[in-house]
Amino acid sequence: MNNKRLSRLLEPNLKLYTFIMALFAVAAFLMKNWELGVIEAAATLLVHYFFQRNEQKRRQKIMQYIDSVTDSVDTASKSTLINSPLPTLVFRPDTGEVIWSNEGFLQMTGVRDHLFEMKIEEAVPGFSADWLLSGKQESPDCVELDHRRFRVYGSLVRSKGRGEQSGVVATTYWLETTEADYLREAYDNSRPVVALLALDNYDELVKICEDAQRSSMLAQIDEKLNEWAAAGQGLLLRTKRDNYIFIFEEQYYNFFLEEKFSILDSVREIKVAENIHPTLSIGVGKDVEGLPELYKNAKLALEMALSRGGDQAVVRNDVDFAFYGGRTKATEKRTKVKSRVMANALNELISDASEVYVMGHSYSDMDAMGAAIGICRAAWKKEKRCHIVIDRNRTVAGPVLEKVSGLPEYENAFLDPEDAFVRMRPGTLLVVVDTNRPEMVENPQLLESCNRIAVIDHHRRAATYIENAAFNFQEPYASSACELVTELLQYMVEPADLLREEAEALLAGIVLDTKHFTSRTGGRTFEAAAFLRRAGADTANVQMMFQNNLSDMISRYDIIRRAEIYREDIAIAVVDSDGVDRVTAAQAADELLTLKGVRASFVLYRSGTAVLMSARSLGEVNVQVVLETLGGGGNSTTAGGRIEDGDLYMIREQLLLALDNYFEK
Repeated sequence: MNNKRLSRLLEPNLKLYTFIMALFAVAAFLMKNWELGVIEAAATLLVHYFFQRNEQKRRQKIMQYIDSVTDSVDTASKSTLINSPLPTLVFRPDTGEVIWSNEGFLQMTGVRDHLFEMKIEEAVPGFSADWLLSGKQESPDCVELDHRRFRVYGSLVRSKGRGEQSGVVATTYWLETTEADYLREAYDNSRPVVALLALDNYDELVKICEDAQRSSMLAQIDEKLNEWAAAGQGLLLRTKRDNYIFIFEEQYYNFFLEEKFSILDSVREIKVAENIHPTLSIGVGKDVEGLPELYKNAKLALEMALSRGGDQAVVRNDVDFAFYGGRTKATEKRTKVKSRVMANALNELISDASEVYVMGHSYSDMDAMGAAIGICRAAWKKEKRCHIVIDRNRTVAGPVLEKVSGLPEYENAFLDPEDAFVRMRPGTLLVVVDTNRPEMVENPQLLESCNRIAVIDHHRRAATYIENAAFNFQEPYASSACELVTELLQYMVEPADLLREEAEALLAGIVLDTKHFTSRTGGRTFEAAAFLRRAGADTANVQMMFQNNLSDMISRYDIIRRAEIYREDIAIAVVDSDGVDRVTAAQAADELLTLKGVRASFVLYRSGTAVLMSARSLGEVNVQVVLETLGGGGNSTTAGGRIEDGDLYMIREQLLLALDNYFEK
């Protein structure tokens, strides 16, 4: 501020000249030089006279400018500008020089004298006119002045002056919004937020606990929940034996967000038995009007959390989902009862359909193809026409496709995505296997045009998923889509109904996603494999489907050769060359896990203009959570992603940042 006053003092100013001349006159009288003193005093008065006269002329010019600005309006409009109830300021936006202001602006700034010789930054510190120069008529930010807030509106007018910039003048109107902003903030802070909490493994915990231990465990959980909820000053109620509802105000939401829903870790710290701990899932609904809608969003969020394996918090606002936690390894919680119920429901849907279409994800693999073949067999059992939608030019399921294409039953079973869209009739049932994301299917148009959809998938649900499906069999604890389809087939067909090639296709899908039964296997996985073995699947034939030629093996080891170790236990290979096969990249990611000390592996490579990612994990690192930040997906041990028109090394840096954020949670 002192620098500004000094700069104003040094600027040419008639007041300064008058003051100096008066000092000279006083000095002359003190020196008893009466004639010189009289002359200097007369000159000082004369200069002061001319100064006052010029000031009057300047005011007249200002009024003439206002007349020129409002020349096209009537007298009442001219008076409105001068006597506006809103604080009004006219200034030059390029220099900040104040030209005119009304009484309301003077009262607002606390300046009792005129502002003609002031800069606008002196009257309103921090104010910028860049938004006016960029063509906007409203300031993007509120202006704060003496603990008051103002919304500024304005426009530029070119006055009659010389030069390009000297004629540009800004007229601004200042509307106080202090009270309105306060009321808005108070309203936003007091909006309700609904959270639903569920114990993921309550039934399993109850089975292994004695009565006394069970009571102690539930008491510990209630104590931790009440302690955590106390920070939100809300209402926490138990609605069922393993479910809670928590209602609190929006102002406390950021606290829970900043501490990253620490209740997930607190509940997991409770030890019930060796390596057995309770886990919690949280669904939060916010940013919508009305408690019914908030509860609906919270319920959707909780379903999303459970479908992704539990032990995490999911927030559903009015636009999308946000995920927190979900890093622990999921445990198998499926029952044969559910499989039987789902098989009966799918049987009814197939019976009511005019025909059945089966579609997997784009760039289909053996798991998607094997699951589609299994659904075809179930549809043919009901004597329904069934087609598999597949792009033969973009698939890595060549060995399975080649094996079944020669069978008479599959002579006309395969359709290109474009042909399927044209040939589909009303009443068709579309079964989507091995994916739950609408943008990942072979033909999104086919999905949008069909009103009866069934989804069978083993991946964790992503933020975008197929909604309003008539049938949804999604189990993130299953090893593969082929395992889920095999479970359904046990209640829909007899083992003798399956052809040997069909059984081998299903078994190949299980072998692929379990890495030859070494990853993500449970008791149900081996039961499904046993059923397929009884149906005639030959393990030797399945093994032959996974044989590679010499060039693929060389390419795989070339990828491995480029790998680097990050954070001591993460292997990352970046291949900056075209021609890398998807299968080869996935196999290289699998083989990197065989390195001693490596817990997860990532392979990044080019495919045309896109950058593809293949990720694998031994289970301790959730690679799906890591790749979700880059737009990918999958499950905890197997994930992938595709980024169009991406820079390979920039994406590598983004991956390293995602890994850092993952481990620092």
